[in-house]
Amino acid sequence: MSQLHDEIKQLIIDVLNLEEITPDDIETEAPLFGEGLGLDSIDALELGLAIKNRYGIVLSAESEDTKQVFYSVKTLADFVSSQQ
Repeated sequence: MSQLHDEIKQLIIDVLNLEEITPDDIETEAPLFGEGLGLDSIDALELGLAIKNRYGIVLSAESEDTKQVFYSVKTLADFVSSQQ
């Protein structure tokens, strides 16, 4: 699973152009939004599209479950793993 964690961290960095951050800077269980990595709703849309393109998984923006899936790298990796 840690390989998937690293893939998702790198995907976040690449898609959101976070050039000053390395995968090691992103804590696996830290929140991605708000007080954690500090991402916003536009970042969520871009990341959702990248997840769709990379893993073939479509996430509904209106779903309450989607907010839980995007909580951290770990929750995102768990979801991607469960869908494959």
